[in-house]
Amino acid sequence: MIFVGTICAVLWITGWAMKAPIKQRQLMIGVVFAAVILGHIVLPLEHPVRVNTGGSWHIWALVAGFGVIILIYRTGLRQLRGRVRKTVANNDKHMSDTELDRYARHIVMPEIGGSGQMRLRRAKVLVIGAGGLGAPAMQYLAAAGVGTIGVIDEDVVEASNLQRQIIHRDSDIGLAKVESAAQSIRALNPYVAVKTYRRKFEVDIAEALISEYDIVLDGTDNFNTRYMVNRACVVQKVPLVSGALTQWEGQLSVFDPDQSGPCYQCVFPEVPNAEIAGTCAQVGVFSALPGVIGSLMAGEALKYLLDAGKPLRGKLAIYNILDAETRVISTNVSADCPICQS
Repeated sequence: MIFVGTICAVLWITGWAMKAPIKQRQLMIGVVFAAVILGHIVLPLEHPVRVNTGGSWHIWALVAGFGVIILIYRTGLRQLRGRVRKTVANNDKHMSDTELDRYARHIVMPEIGGSGQMRLRRAKVLVIGAGGLGAPAMQYLAAAGVGTIGVIDEDVVEASNLQRQIIHRDSDIGLAKVESAAQSIRALNPYVAVKTYRRKFEVDIAEALISEYDIVLDGTDNFNTRYMVNRACVVQKVPLVSGALTQWEGQLSVFDPDQSGPCYQCVFPEVPNAEIAGTCAQVGVFSALPGVIGSLMAGEALKYLLDAGKPLRGKLAIYNILDAETRVISTNVSADCPICQS
């Protein structure tokens, strides 16, 4: 035993000194074990080699067997680690068992399936405004498994927001809305990446920012920003889901001139009179209404990303929650639109 062990040790150390590959050193040790076992089988019982190596081949076969088991285990472990690294490196190609369970109700739907869920996982959606419309829209985008959600807003959470902006909590008062929203999204779905932009949406960043995303949701409450968002989306050929609220009524549409639909300015060519279309702060808004319209906005974005159903392209949906009435009217491309027809 000592003699054979010494030979193996010398071979291993010599191979290490000569920088021989581990597999080559293992092969040399294997040859020694095979020679010893073969010697025990073919040589006479009283032969010095058999006498000096334990007298029986069984013990060497047992040692060799343990060595083979360890080798197989280590080889399997390396392969498993390699698969894990590959999965991590290509995490857009695989879903974990936890994710499969999370999105099971999507995956069983024929319009979505596993391939559709992976499309959502790779998708990037920009939400402009983390207020009444942005709050429910982001929550459902995150719950659905959209891989990256960007949110831009310069405001902080105020007590008056909490009546309808349900992504924020009382403890978030004073916190930047984008940070409050990001915390809620991560708590809801840790598989979603959130990009926050605490600043005002302005011309100098509009096109560059929008170009990074597949679709944009505009939940802002002022027309100047809406026109700015629309222009950037038209230039970058990114579809826009736009929503608006006032008191008991909300509306939304999908603006996608690249697919022959009208843009926002085709439908709303001029800023309406402030007395007619006041902001939520001026005229108020029913608390549940943003949830309805924001959820519909998320639904339109998800449909677009999945290429499922019929989008509200060329249509404007109007919902009056007080009377429980829904109207859908057709919208058309304006031939003299300075944005999409110039």
